[in-house]
Amino acid sequence: MHEKLFTPGPTEVRTELLQAMADPQVHHRTDEFSEIYDDIQVRLQELLFTKKPVFLFTSSSTGAMESAVTNGVKKRCLNLANGAFAERWHKITVNNGVPADLLDQDWGRAITPEMVDDKLSTGKYDAVTMVFNETSVGMMNDVEKIGEVVNDHDDVLFMVDAVSGMAGAKIEVDNWGIDMCLAGVQKAFGLPSGLAVASVSERLLDRAEEVEPRSYYFNLPLLHKYHKRSQTRTTPAIPQIFGLREQLMHIVDEEGIENRFARHDRLSGIVQDWAKKYFDVFPEEGYWSKTLTCVENTRGISVADLNEELISQHNARIANGYGDMKEETFRISNMADLTEIDIRGVLATINDILGLE
Repeated sequence: MHEKLFTPGPTEVRTELLQAMADPQVHHRTDEFSEIYDDIQVRLQELLFTKKPVFLFTSSSTGAMESAVTNGVKKRCLNLANGAFAERWHKITVNNGVPADLLDQDWGRAITPEMVDDKLSTGKYDAVTMVFNETSVGMMNDVEKIGEVVNDHDDVLFMVDAVSGMAGAKIEVDNWGIDMCLAGVQKAFGLPSGLAVASVSERLLDRAEEVEPRSYYFNLPLLHKYHKRSQTRTTPAIPQIFGLREQLMHIVDEEGIENRFARHDRLSGIVQDWAKKYFDVFPEEGYWSKTLTCVENTRGISVADLNEELISQHNARIANGYGDMKEETFRISNMADLTEIDIRGVLATINDILGLE
């Protein structure tokens, strides 16, 4: 029996998308594939409010994160962290031999523009990484304001992990001065995992030409060479690309981009109102995510037992807290193509299990 996913990735996938992924394969060096690639490109640029190229990576989002720091840092990187995945980006940077420092804030607490400006004013850094929507704590960082600060410092690149935000919340790549904005398709896009997308600026491509190559697979100049031919550099995940094209047609042409953002905003509000009534919301107020809610377990319930009953008796799955917060918090996703009926249904089921009124 299928479990309906209210997890922050992977997320529920519509039947139509699964069917699109079952289309017969095409060769990735044909005109047919290039037409599909170009169609995806136009819609991704519209979704991200950008004129920059958007590369397709046959990898998880972690691969695109690795590409950002191995290609985009010539001097030293400043990694901004207030959750697990931002901390992971710092580990990726350091493990690839890229000089880096961590600006480490408590999980769920805001990183302010002033903090970033203080660090960049030292002149030590030529790149900054940040997570837009921190999945581990259900927090949406103010990338627009941070981007203003970063762009006030000449020759500093701004690279953003938008993994659990892209296709669920508005990201204005060009207006916010983002040099790489990346995400995996298994979250708010509502597709199976295996593909990541990333907008890439001319500034980042120029920097990548100057940096001693640190990666073969994630080498941006080589990826760009094939992108200009409307192709991927290596054999891509073609079924996922079929699914991405189908979903982008739905997002742009059927649901509408602004309508999709508004739906995510409305559904997250429903979950957060419920959380405030019965529990609490974990991150700092004013920074709550629009695609998932991290509920603070103020009642001391067994999150594992709750999820086990949801799975075994109701064919639904939420997510426990991340890492050390496994029982201290739990997370409910409203990403992708979930509806208000879906969200209100899972919340009512939780109320029944816990005896909440």
